[in-house]
Amino acid sequence: MDSSRRILVVGPAWVGDMVMSQCLYKVLKAQYPEATIDVLAPPVSLPLVSRMEEVSRGIVQRTGHGELKLRYRWDLGRKLRENHYEQAIVLPNSFKSALVPFLANIERRTGFRGESRYYLLNDMRLLDKRRLPRMVDRFVALGLPESTYDPARVEYPSLLIDKTNQIEQCTALSLDTSRPILGLCPGAEYGEAKKWPESHYATLADYAIQRDMQVWVFGTRQDSDTYQRIRLSMPADSREYLVDLTGKTSLLDAVDLLALSRLVVTNDSGLMHVAAAVGCPTAVIYGSTSPDFTPPLSDKTEIVSDSLPCSPCFQRTCPLGHKNCLNLLMPDRLEPIVQRHLEAPGR
Repeated sequence: MDSSRRILVVGPAWVGDMVMSQCLYKVLKAQYPEATIDVLAPPVSLPLVSRMEEVSRGIVQRTGHGELKLRYRWDLGRKLRENHYEQAIVLPNSFKSALVPFLANIERRTGFRGESRYYLLNDMRLLDKRRLPRMVDRFVALGLPESTYDPARVEYPSLLIDKTNQIEQCTALSLDTSRPILGLCPGAEYGEAKKWPESHYATLADYAIQRDMQVWVFGTRQDSDTYQRIRLSMPADSREYLVDLTGKTSLLDAVDLLALSRLVVTNDSGLMHVAAAVGCPTAVIYGSTSPDFTPPLSDKTEIVSDSLPCSPCFQRTCPLGHKNCLNLLMPDRLEPIVQRHLEAPGR
């Protein structure tokens, strides 16, 4: 068996999906220990591969969501011919995602059937959703011979931590780590139906601060309004220990700072997968989505959800207009989890 093959993976555009894709790279390295694995992905998710020891190189693909940009893909494919890849594995199911490996003349092009890409892929798999119920199952199965995948043997993601950057970010952002940290990830790029109410996050944050913790709120610039609503819903005397990191860190900075948390409480989001992959104890709140499809991949996670007849609906906004799957999930469901991790030995 040739253990030094060159493989190109067309990676996901979503942050959480990119974290889960590391399970595929681990499987490929187990089969081909000397393999070169390059990952092609958009700028929003690509930085994460620099924290995956299995990946040799990240290659940026500058196409927006839904953009064909055929000439750009043609030029990129021709450039990638120079790397002489033996195989490409295409994780997204779109027609566009299979174009570059085809244009790069990669001999074996693996992916699931979808969007009439029969000619673009020559190692096409049929997706059996019952055998491969989770997204991570589908990613990993593409790296193995058909029908040999065993979900019990999936190795979880494990993002590397840059300790130097961690210290530099704490200094630059004037972060004090002397009090135990509760990390909150209250955003969800997919839509409002994934977001636990800000008032509930505020109640939980106040609970933690009254027990001598501090609370760091993570997210992008788009989550700044969410942070402000949490802050304004809290008692004034607790706000001193509420730290706004929304829009103030890069994705890799967030990787390093999340790792300092005693516990992370999060919606089903990309940062949820990041927190799990850096080894943080993580409590994940599910409403419109399901842990059966995209669970946090870690032994240190807890799922918090209510079983309602209308959930999961997998919609961006609540089709019934009440979002009871999250509005009725009260903070006292999370408080014992916070207390338990506060009493545990410091991380």
